[in-house]
Amino acid sequence: MNANLFGILMEDNSVLNFFYDVPNDAYYYEAVKWAAENGITGGVGNSLFAPNQPCNRAQIVTFLWRAAGSPVVNYLMPFTDVDEGAYYAEAVRWAASTGIVTGLTETTFGTDSVCTRAQAAAMIYRCAQAQGKGFTGAWMFHLPFTDVPEWAYESVAWCYMNSVTTGVSETSFAPGNDCTRAQIVTFLWRAFSK
Repeated sequence: MNANLFGILMEDNSVLNFFYDVPNDAYYYEAVKWAAENGITGGVGNSLFAPNQPCNRAQIVTFLWRAAGSPVVNYLMPFTDVDEGAYYAEAVRWAASTGIVTGLTETTFGTDSVCTRAQAAAMIYRCAQAQGKGFTGAWMFHLPFTDVPEWAYESVAWCYMNSVTTGVSETSFAPGNDCTRAQIVTFLWRAFSK
């Protein structure tokens, strides 16, 4: 593993952000660079990105919100477990107002619940739909993955068809696996950087 320091230089040559744990030969290097340059993530502190750390619902929704330009919405917060002063409060409000997320219950968002790969694909697809990029009309697509649950099939199919994900193998998407910070940032980069 190449342990080079990763940095982003601003126009005035100051360093915006850097991550010691993002090797320049990692599959997620360009995605993390894009996310840092665009203010989607600033890492976890101490010059670390924590690429293999599972991502929770609050983090993923915040990444999506920032990728969408941090829109402010006038929408009553439906979840009692989201503190209005939390860094993710506006992101959750936006995601709930657009249908990108639903709660674990009607009143519980589950901010600290780890997101699975299937849940992340569903959020990304709903975000794409909100931007007019989802499937239109009837669609038929056969995924090469044999492990995608019915509820996530359309989302994973859209992600696969748009090169957001290629799965973990030729026949497996691993929908129940935790979605890591490296994976979600890579998914976002592939879905929304163009």
